[in-house]
Amino acid sequence: MYFAKDFVETAEGLIFAAVSSGLEQDKVLCFLRYLRVDGRWRKVGTDFANDFLRQSYPHYLHYSAVIDADVHAVPASAIVRHYQPRKQLQALLRQQPADAVLADLQHLCRLFAENGLALELFGVTGSLLVGMQNRDSDIDLVCYDRDEFHRARYTVQALIAQDRLQALNDADWLEAYRRRACDFALDDYIWHEQRKYNKGMINQRKFDLSLLSEADSTTANYRKLDFARIEAEVADDRFSFDYPACFALKHAEIDSVVSFTATFNGQAQQGEWIQAAGWVEVDEHGRKRLVVGSTREAIGEYIKVLR
Repeated sequence: MYFAKDFVETAEGLIFAAVSSGLEQDKVLCFLRYLRVDGRWRKVGTDFANDFLRQSYPHYLHYSAVIDADVHAVPASAIVRHYQPRKQLQALLRQQPADAVLADLQHLCRLFAENGLALELFGVTGSLLVGMQNRDSDIDLVCYDRDEFHRARYTVQALIAQDRLQALNDADWLEAYRRRACDFALDDYIWHEQRKYNKGMINQRKFDLSLLSEADSTTANYRKLDFARIEAEVADDRFSFDYPACFALKHAEIDSVVSFTATFNGQAQQGEWIQAAGWVEVDEHGRKRLVVGSTREAIGEYIKVLR
């Protein structure tokens, strides 16, 4: 079984990050993250990845009818290695730390275990999953159980209060903001982020927590209608940290806001009023949702609390 945040490698020396769970037409929906050039791995950005595949491997470009979007996709038959976050975390926790990133990962996991968190429900994704970390790498943890994920958030909050972990400082927030390319002001970004407790610092290294319920899956086909900006009250925030994040709304036309962009995970809470911009989609039953993150950068798309 393939899950979002797994990585898959092909015989051509391409490593893709899965962006949804399961298969579509026997393919893993994904996005190119690394390629091997002259025997060395290189991390690539969005525009380069799209251009590179278009020119060299167009068979890995794919239109998904399920989400009505152009993505990358790798047939299961073309995968030569499957990188699984849960297995990789357990393997890394058994190793002698060969670098500072691994030492910090092990330290963070010890703190979690000491506070009662079940590490078997966690995995490591990003550069540590594929062994591409360097001294400046972040730690990206994924949790596969919703209740345990929220316990982890509360644990991070408590450990920051005890100064056993640290909150991001102004420079850290500015760097995170620049990487996210949000369509609202820095102070708005920081206000939304500081109350989530899904990121922090350990030994001056940033770590992130994300949630991936193994029950998460797309069960309906959607087609895009129009770009829209709406204001509405959040009726239910239970799935606000899921992948994709989902905020049920009290709105005359739009049932929910859905975000495929990590920036907006946990962005709003039940009872709050939000403004959201994105693409309206409709399923075969006529239900409408507003999707934020129809592209990787989500330029012009956002969710923000009206304060």
